[in-house]
Amino acid sequence: MTGTTKALGGSAAVDDAARSVTRPFYVYAVLANSLFQRGVFVIFLYQRGFSAGQVALLQTLLYLVSGLAELPTGVIADRIGRRASIVIGQVLIAGCLLGQVTFSNYWVFLALFIGQGVGMACVSGSDTALLYDLLVRGGATASYVKIKSRFTMLGTVSSGVAIVLGGQLQQISWEVVYVGSAACLVLAVVVLMSRVPEIRGADAVDEQEGAEGHGDATAWRAMLRVATPALVTLVVVSGLMHATLTPYIIFTQKTLSDQGAGTALVSVVISAGFFAGGLTPLLSDRADRRIGYRVIVPMSLLTLAVALGLSGLGLVWVTIAAFLVLVGIPEITAVIVDNVFNEAVPSRHRASLLSMIAFVESALIGIGYLVLGALMDGLGSSVGMATYAAVPLLACLLWLPVLFRGARVTTEMEKPADQKAS
Repeated sequence: MTGTTKALGGSAAVDDAARSVTRPFYVYAVLANSLFQRGVFVIFLYQRGFSAGQVALLQTLLYLVSGLAELPTGVIADRIGRRASIVIGQVLIAGCLLGQVTFSNYWVFLALFIGQGVGMACVSGSDTALLYDLLVRGGATASYVKIKSRFTMLGTVSSGVAIVLGGQLQQISWEVVYVGSAACLVLAVVVLMSRVPEIRGADAVDEQEGAEGHGDATAWRAMLRVATPALVTLVVVSGLMHATLTPYIIFTQKTLSDQGAGTALVSVVISAGFFAGGLTPLLSDRADRRIGYRVIVPMSLLTLAVALGLSGLGLVWVTIAAFLVLVGIPEITAVIVDNVFNEAVPSRHRASLLSMIAFVESALIGIGYLVLGALMDGLGSSVGMATYAAVPLLACLLWLPVLFRGARVTTEMEKPADQKAS
């Protein structure tokens, strides 16, 4: 009886630790994703007089800069603190949003998108590393998939609500849309600074078992130590999935507009897509246990290919239906794969290594924007979308050896202590 009581008490303590970590993160997720311009910013750029190619170049530059900045910002986050890196990034993004609504010169926009890319890099990797290591400190990493799925759901649903509001606020002025987004990012920073403790790589390494003996290792050595062929393949395939999903969501705005949908309908559709993408990650924990990432990865890639192919028919309601039905499935995969990455990397260099992974994803997303923008300019928005379906099909082919050979992505050494015990 005593042992049972202690076990129940320990479980309650873990639950309390998880709640104390997740509550402020959930509030942060809502505020950081309340970006009112997200569903209509492509239309804003077109109204500024930019062509589809110029818009694609801006998005490509955004993600390429973000990718290049991932490596130094990840190292900085491990050194000065992950919360500090997030704060710097969100403030920088807020400033760039204010600049975009103030200026109209394309060269100024190029500079602002560069700054926004650096800000994104400061946040990327640091937020996941901070959340995961705070859960490590409380012994609650076993709940990470469930917590991350809720975190993703809140962020995505908030994005959906913000997109609907953005379409309405735009009728007042673009200034209200962009200033409101910047204000929400500042509030998100306030929540982090007041409710979330700072943590650095040197602090986090002592929380993990098996970290002894690697205290002097660099991030590059750590990456080489855990970079199994299956993990490298997963990084590339995940990058190609994001390089398909992200441009698809953004350029669906242009596709729907060309197929006859008005601005208000476009904002509602994109918002509904964000709602779908926000709710489906709640299934991540169940999908991880019943299906596993090896199978869910190719399933997501095939759904993206189907969605792009259906968009190529040029029928607005078919495009809308495909978008709403299929856009959420890759979001489930993203949560599951994120957990695999966190399990694979050591704590001391977690932000740095996740930033290296994000660098690959950002670079591929940037190239994806450039390719899809060129296809849409050259072939038309509908046919360009359908042609781009070749990218997720290629990623699916790359994943087949891992699927059928059963190669390991993580090694026993890098698994968290609570998972070893289980």
